[in-house]
Amino acid sequence: MAVRPTRVRRLRIHRAIQTTTFAVSIALVAATWFIASRTHVTLVVGGHAESISTNSENVRELLQVEGITLDGSDRVVPPLATALADGMTVVVSPAPWVPDTPSGSSQASFSVNQVPAGVGVWTVEGASSGPAARIAAELVEASASAVDIGTSRVVSVRAVVAGKVHDVLTNARTTGELLSAMGITPGVHDRVRPPSSTPLHAGSTVVFERVRILTREFRRTIPFATRTLWTTALPIGRVDVISNGMAGLAYVTQRIVMVNGRVESTSITGERVARPPVDAVRRAGPASPTVPQGVPGGHEAAGQATWYDPPWSGFTAASPWIPFGTRVTVTDVSSGRTVIVTIDDRGPFSPGRIIDLSPEAFSVLSPLGRGVLDVRISW
Repeated sequence: MAVRPTRVRRLRIHRAIQTTTFAVSIALVAATWFIASRTHVTLVVGGHAESISTNSENVRELLQVEGITLDGSDRVVPPLATALADGMTVVVSPAPWVPDTPSGSSQASFSVNQVPAGVGVWTVEGASSGPAARIAAELVEASASAVDIGTSRVVSVRAVVAGKVHDVLTNARTTGELLSAMGITPGVHDRVRPPSSTPLHAGSTVVFERVRILTREFRRTIPFATRTLWTTALPIGRVDVISNGMAGLAYVTQRIVMVNGRVESTSITGERVARPPVDAVRRAGPASPTVPQGVPGGHEAAGQATWYDPPWSGFTAASPWIPFGTRVTVTDVSSGRTVIVTIDDRGPFSPGRIIDLSPEAFSVLSPLGRGVLDVRISW
């Protein structure tokens, strides 16, 4: 059976699309692999630093690809055969000492080249292990003869930045230069130890703490006081409220010191009273007791007990209102200790005080040195 021309054309177009799709897929895979396999390094040549993404396997291939030609006086750190790794720094610089003796001169003169020339302040992190360790060793060796001829020596320093430890190799001369090379600009409140002008030496530890000063305002309730007008016109135990109290309102300003994201200290720097408190005013008979609500007959009371020195001895006490001869049980609220006393005197007459104990009775509850106890009494 004959095949129509239109069908043949459709088959050819379909095959062409399949071939093109396959080729594009292969190209995309190759491009992805090419990008993923690239290594990111920093290349410093003649004092100029540049970030480079490369597929070179070692330092020699990197310099060849970048078109860098070496002569006998150039120095490469790390060595040419070193395998490249992400984050590596490669430095190409002249040798630190280049003797130059002009012909016909009886005295030798020396031309000095900085190592690395004009690079400025730099750091290499992680100099204790891995590829950076090899760089560290080479840089230290390269700079050993360059001291005091215009080139900063290379030292290994520990930098603690916001609580994170960094072991770095640097040619920074001072603490401030080291932080600058690490991209850190201290703020007004930030802490740097030792100070920024301190010279660095091998084994130095530099601590940088990020400090933030925050200010917040919150509301505070000001409690009102109660003023009692004592009068003999009222019977003992009676209290008349003249006016109710009202709490005040204040706005408090608080200073918060944050160090490395954590609160180090807080302090109150100011307070603004928006509404002053209003005292409650009441009128009461002499030394009226505080009688708990719901106690039938008033045979229990809570307040403070003191001691006094009556002209007699024994387990006696004074009360402003309990009849003479009444036996009263006194309980120390804090310890639960109790003592039974007989009322044979009047007092005390101070607000909140409900009973005065003899020294013998008070010492059963607590040492006399305490002076005042929170108690419950019942009779």
